[in-house]
Amino acid sequence: MANDTHLAVLKQGVAAWNQWRAAHAAARPDFSSASLRSLDLAKVDLSGADLRQADLRGAILSGAVLIGADLAGANFFKSVLDGADLFGANLIGARLQLLASQNWQSAVRDPELDCGTPIPAPPADRGRGT
Repeated sequence: MANDTHLAVLKQGVAAWNQWRAAHAAARPDFSSASLRSLDLAKVDLSGADLRQADLRGAILSGAVLIGADLAGANFFKSVLDGADLFGANLIGARLQLLASQNWQSAVRDPELDCGTPIPAPPADRGRGT
């Protein structure tokens, strides 16, 4: 379940979130199962965040940093991901309509989303700490 504090800060806007994130670099943001529908999250830093089963339909994630984020089962229908960095992100079971992002090839994803590139093995340790 999503962390209420994390949600409250994120909903204040990207600038507030990125400032909070810089001050709490060791924290693992938890937005699991959260509704982030239609939010403007362009250039947000969600690296390492837990976004499992998150509802990101219609969200703007242009230039977002999603490095190492757990996006398993997230719904990205009609989301804008141009320039989003997905290096090492987990996209297993994510629902995508279209994806134009950076480091797409390094994301862990379902075989049917392979786009002709090798699929890396999932990380051995997927700790769920905060």
